[in-house]
Amino acid sequence: MDQKRLLAAIALSIGILLTFEVYNRSQNPVPVAPPPAASTAAVPLPSTPATPGGAATAPGAASVTAAPAVAPARMIPVENPRVQGRISARGLMLESLILKDYRETIERNSPLVTLLAPRNTPEGYFGQWGWTSADGRTRVPDNDTDWNVTGGPLTATSPVTFTWDNGQGQVFEAVLSLDANYMFHMQQRVRNNSAEPVQLLPWARIRRERTPQVAGFFILHEGFIAVQDGRLTEITYSDGKKEQTGPRRAQGSAWDNEAAEGWAGLSDKYWLTALTRADDGTRLRSAFRHIQDGPIDRWQVDVAPPAPVTIAPGATDTLATRLFAGAKEVRLLDDYATRLRIQDFDKAIDFGWFYFITKPFFYGLDWLFVLTGNMGIAILLFTLGLKIAFFPLANKAYKSMSRMRLLAPKMTEIRERYKEEPQKMQAEMMSLYKTEKINPASGCLPILIQIPVFFALYKVLFVTIEMRHAPFFGWIQDLSAPDPTNFFNLFGLIPFDPPTFLHLPAWAIAMGLTMYFQQKLNPQPPDPIQQKIFQWMPVIFTFMLASFPAGLVIYWTWNNLLSIGQQWYIMRLDAKAQAAKPPSQGGTGGGAIAAKK
Repeated sequence: MDQKRLLAAIALSIGILLTFEVYNRSQNPVPVAPPPAASTAAVPLPSTPATPGGAATAPGAASVTAAPAVAPARMIPVENPRVQGRISARGLMLESLILKDYRETIERNSPLVTLLAPRNTPEGYFGQWGWTSADGRTRVPDNDTDWNVTGGPLTATSPVTFTWDNGQGQVFEAVLSLDANYMFHMQQRVRNNSAEPVQLLPWARIRRERTPQVAGFFILHEGFIAVQDGRLTEITYSDGKKEQTGPRRAQGSAWDNEAAEGWAGLSDKYWLTALTRADDGTRLRSAFRHIQDGPIDRWQVDVAPPAPVTIAPGATDTLATRLFAGAKEVRLLDDYATRLRIQDFDKAIDFGWFYFITKPFFYGLDWLFVLTGNMGIAILLFTLGLKIAFFPLANKAYKSMSRMRLLAPKMTEIRERYKEEPQKMQAEMMSLYKTEKINPASGCLPILIQIPVFFALYKVLFVTIEMRHAPFFGWIQDLSAPDPTNFFNLFGLIPFDPPTFLHLPAWAIAMGLTMYFQQKLNPQPPDPIQQKIFQWMPVIFTFMLASFPAGLVIYWTWNNLLSIGQQWYIMRLDAKAQAAKPPSQGGTGGGAIAAKK
């Protein structure tokens, strides 16, 4: 196995991925959440009957134009230690929600992040509950329904009850509660006081009135996300628009597993809205819908029983659901998954293919952060821990590379002697490797190990909200954002704002220099083309990583420094050991070492 060709292939693969990443970063700016806005407009509440025996087609199956409200809707405040917002008693809609713990930027006076907003705003995004009349004769609440309210405001200790009498003998009731974080609990009840049975379909939905501006990274999922039938399902907005709503998406999936709950929602980079069944044994189906309304794309996730419910005279039907609306905090999602039995709820965070590595990495970094109080220091200590863990394996690889470096003159001699006989040259090289007990591929092990570690750590820095706005020291105030300094304006001394492609920050330069010095310790490839590729790699990677999260560049720089120290120490010990051996035993002899010095 040719070590240098493998290294070149690995470097080229990483380079292609990084180039694609940088291109995506420049083409897709991250949107800023809109400020909260007041609204008294009614929200459309579809009332199309459901398909018997199938999933609910009513919630959002078509766009409905709301009639103008004759009076302002009653608003019920929502407040707990982590959120504030309001519920509209007209249409039974959670129409505004602000996250108290998060701001749009690192500035102290930056606006708080707004997750949900009223329908008639540019970024309308809300949760709603309702019923569909399956028998075609029972009146159900619609977009103009003003519910009677008992209680308020909605807090972590005080639920709110909404009631409405349809005048036909049915009384609708909705009891909404909220925990101390981001989970809402809704109980929808209907009491049938009439003399005849009625058929109704209760439902809950999340509605987005516009397509959001997404970050657009291939390593980050944004769009519809669900766990259905025990399997994670992800559909991007672009795919959802192209394929519309296929049969699988329209019918969704039944959640009838007694051991765990399914869920479905809309995922942003750091935020999530998701619906799940409460633990009452009711079977539910979920659906993801793209609704084309002229030039506007509307998006909806809804849940409902798989078929309408028949409510006998004097009986009561209840549907209990939960709505999560908040930040995708790892420990909080894990707690909900365990305590509320929501299956794979932590997978709302896009840990990716290396999930089995990425999530333990997060917990390791988070533990070190609790100890040190600084996420940058946690990254440095974590990298040191990885180096110690892989020390034996790296030692073996670096010893092999050291021996390869010492044998470089002999290898060059063989190539010169048999340059016209490739097969003979290859045989002589293999004989030399066997005599010197060297595995030419062993030097690739540090690179092969570093690739999954690199991408797993990149995922942690890029997708976990715990890394968002985490400061280091000096000018690095957000480890999840690129280093803001730039060589081309002398790191801020010149009043000049270079274009994006000339972004060359201080930490990227440090990474490039450490990469260059690390390469100097490695044996140079005999092929001139490979030599040029390796010579330019530090420069190429410096510019590629310039727009990556500062935490990742700090990790790579520190890892290079540790590797340089470890490699220099091993090579020095190995050189002394070889010098102590006589040439007859495969050593280089003191004179050879002295000559090299």
